[in-house]
Amino acid sequence: MVKLTVIEIQQQLTNIQGWKYSKESIEKTFEFKNFKEAFAMMTRIAFECEAQGHHPDWNNVYKTVHIKLNTHDVGGVTEKDFDLAKAIEKLVDDCK
Repeated sequence: MVKLTVIEIQQQLTNIQGWKYSKESIEKTFEFKNFKEAFAMMTRIAFECEAQGHHPDWNNVYKTVHIKLNTHDVGGVTEKDFDLAKAIEKLVDDCK
């Protein structure tokens, strides 16, 4: 995996709504109706992460899930992070 430049990251961010670049990661906070829905979505996302072999830094507080993605091996953001972010967006959109 190759670490993306800030310009490449900014270009990629135009394709996924609500994600932001900060401190060598891309991140987004999702809000759901309640804790049960938030936790259920975390479970769905966990299966996708395992399938991709790429795991987020994330946390859950009541009905919010904050996800931060980076590729630790290269110390920054790679295509792998954007692939996972897009998959997460699809999972969330499919449940609306």
